[in-house]
Amino acid sequence: MASSSAHLNEREAHEFHYPGSPADPGAWSPHGSGEMSSKKKIAVEEGLWAIPSSLGEKPHLIGSKCLSCGELYFPRKKKGLCIHCQQRTLEDVLLSSKGKIVSFSVVVQPPAGGFYKGPVPYAYGAVELPEGVELFSLFTGKLDELKVGMEVEVVIEKLFDDDEGSEITTYKFIPTPMN
Repeated sequence: MASSSAHLNEREAHEFHYPGSPADPGAWSPHGSGEMSSKKKIAVEEGLWAIPSSLGEKPHLIGSKCLSCGELYFPRKKKGLCIHCQQRTLEDVLLSSKGKIVSFSVVVQPPAGGFYKGPVPYAYGAVELPEGVELFSLFTGKLDELKVGMEVEVVIEKLFDDDEGSEITTYKFIPTPMN
């Protein structure tokens, strides 16, 4: 399987930063106000994305690629075992920052159980990346304009404020501007 994913080598480890690292600028979105919040930003889960070191670059989700069979995964497999070929030959890779909406649903009331603390309404669905990886994500932007097949790009945005006042951030996809 041919892939346009980038392998994370030692040089790139210095250029991209995991959320919470000293170089992490916090929630990153090319469509935001450009203002930095003074609130502490905490990733909803460590290791899901890499933050670029300069504002001209985009964040990337971090996946795993099997060096034996070429299978790609998101989120990355932390234990290094490929469930396709059963080999321990996985390495972290940067996945494309763009994809297409495969399916989605707009949720208009909070789910029961209190586990979701983000805003309502929200949209949630499947995105297929050019590498062939399909993943589930929240969507941001104008939810009433979302369409299956629409091109989207990853952004890192606030999900909610925790009880200590920190911003919990997550990856989301937003429709790409029409050219």
